[in-house]
Amino acid sequence: MFDDRVIATAILDRLLHHAVTLNIRGNSYRLKEKLKAGLIRAAESTES
Repeated sequence: MFDDRVIATAILDRLLHHAVTLNIRGNSYRLKEKLKAGLIRAAESTES
């Protein structure tokens, strides 16, 4: 989105300065739906 890494870092720094960040673990709903539909194999989903 931004060509300049320094500008992108500065923007993110200002956005996240007072923010609370959450780390969410587990497979996303999109990944679960792809697995259920057979679009990807379970082994492929655990490699990333």
